[in-house]
Amino acid sequence: MNKQKKKIEQHDEELLEEEIMPETRLPEELTGKKEVIDTVFEEDKVIATEKAEQLYEPGYYGKLFENRLELALAESCLLLKRGRIRVLRDGKPVKFDELFTHATSLDKRFPERYRVYEDLRERGLLVRTGFKFGCDFRVYERGVQLKKGPKTSKEHTKWIVFAVSEDFTCSFQELSRAVRLAHNIRARMLWAIVDNEGDVTYYQITRHKP
Repeated sequence: MNKQKKKIEQHDEELLEEEIMPETRLPEELTGKKEVIDTVFEEDKVIATEKAEQLYEPGYYGKLFENRLELALAESCLLLKRGRIRVLRDGKPVKFDELFTHATSLDKRFPERYRVYEDLRERGLLVRTGFKFGCDFRVYERGVQLKKGPKTSKEHTKWIVFAVSEDFTCSFQELSRAVRLAHNIRARMLWAIVDNEGDVTYYQITRHKP
C-alpha cells in the first residue's frame, strides 16, 4: 500500500513539474539586447520615471502609473541582476548585494521570496504580487497579457504561491485557509519550498471532498 501511495505522489509531482517547467529557453525579456534604464532607490521600492513602459512590458514588471513605474524589491533585484536597470541612490549606483541586504533587513522572508520569484520568472511565467490575496505571488499561464475587465479562464490567475524555507512549519488550519483561498478564486495553491542550497521544489495542494 505504501509503495502504491509513493508512486501516486511521485506521479503527481512529475505532472506538476511538467506543467510549470517550460522548454529550455530564455525568458522573452532576455532575448535581444535591452537598454539599461536608470531608476531611483527609495526605502521599500525602486522607481523609474524615464522609459517606464520599456520595463513594464513585455514582462509586466511593477505597477505603472501615469508618470512613473514602481518596482517591488524582488522585481528590482532581478532586473538589476539581469542588467536591465541601474539603481541609483543619491546619484550613486547601488549594487545587487546592497539592495538584497536592504530588502532582507525589511523582510526576513525576502531571501526565500526572491528565490521563488526568480525561479518562476526563469521558467517564463508571468508573476505578480499576491498581496491582495494574502499570498506571496500570483502566477499566470505563459503568453497571458494583463488587462482590466472581463477575462477568459486562461487569463485568470492560475496559481497562488507561498514561498517558505525548508524548515518552515505551520498548522493545518493555516494550510486549510491557503487552500480555501485558492479554491475561492478558482486558482491552484503552490507551496514553494526553498532548501538550504537555494533549490526550489513546488508542491500543489488541493482540496477534495469525500
